[in-house]
Amino acid sequence: MQIFIYGEYEDWQKKFLKDNLDSSIHITWGKELPLTADYQILVWGRPEEKYITAAADLKYIIVPYAGIPASTADLIKKYPYLQLHNLHHNALPTAEMAFALLLTAAKNIVTAHNSLQKGDWTPRYQGLPNRLLAGRNVLILGYGSVGRHLAKMCKGLSMKVYATRRNCLKIYLEADVEIHPAADLESILPLMQVVLLTLPLTAETENIMNFRKLDLLPADAVIVNIGRGALIEEKPLYALLKSGKIGAAGLDVWYNYPGSIEDRKHTFPANLPFHELDNVVLSPHRGGSFANYDTEFLRVQHLVKMINSFYVTGIMPDQVDIVRGY
Repeated sequence: MQIFIYGEYEDWQKKFLKDNLDSSIHITWGKELPLTADYQILVWGRPEEKYITAAADLKYIIVPYAGIPASTADLIKKYPYLQLHNLHHNALPTAEMAFALLLTAAKNIVTAHNSLQKGDWTPRYQGLPNRLLAGRNVLILGYGSVGRHLAKMCKGLSMKVYATRRNCLKIYLEADVEIHPAADLESILPLMQVVLLTLPLTAETENIMNFRKLDLLPADAVIVNIGRGALIEEKPLYALLKSGKIGAAGLDVWYNYPGSIEDRKHTFPANLPFHELDNVVLSPHRGGSFANYDTEFLRVQHLVKMINSFYVTGIMPDQVDIVRGY
């Protein structure tokens, strides 16, 4: 089996791959098209078309990070014999960030911290919400790699975990998580004290939490988004948070992003002043970011696991549905 990995990899990464992949698997690296393009697997997030057409035996492309760039999806659609796969190496740190945002928002930690920095103890005595999560219902929208990690964390707090799944036809249990068809969303939202969004952004999921669905949540619900900003309709989210109908939110993904290095210092993350709301925890899209060595170690570790699994079973894990976008 021949694999071409586009890019520059450090010596320790190459050694890890060589030491842990089956000895029959051969890897080449680089930023130039190999003279002999005999690879069956191409590892590259944004492949150029010549790397596809030059390799007669190419059948699999692995995007070695979370999410599929639109340009890559559009390119693969031109070659229906190719399979596209996604590496989920950052699922656990992303889930940890979502869980941290949940606890921070539910317990009003930022507001209390900001007050006490000024010597102001009034949040202790004036009833700043400090919500109990144990025993509460939590809905995970997007029960993939991140969602499964989150489910374990929530169950560790004795929360009752629900999830929706796109290809689910009827309600069933999986590891004590009650899985529902996506069509059940409106019927179960009134029962949920917490909603966690881990979905990718597609035509189907954009504004999946619109005003109608947000307004179905019980009073003082907590919502956390580590998927994409546009999963939640911006105006009703802001209005319901400002009014207190939604009790708190932890948001790692946004509606506005800086367009340049200079813009990074003065770009508000939304068109509305979420930054003025005390019941919102703001995070600058850090969910999948963690210590650089840890990132790269998990990347090669998951790549080894994916390729070895394919070598043994003939089935490449984590295939992307090009039509759906994830």
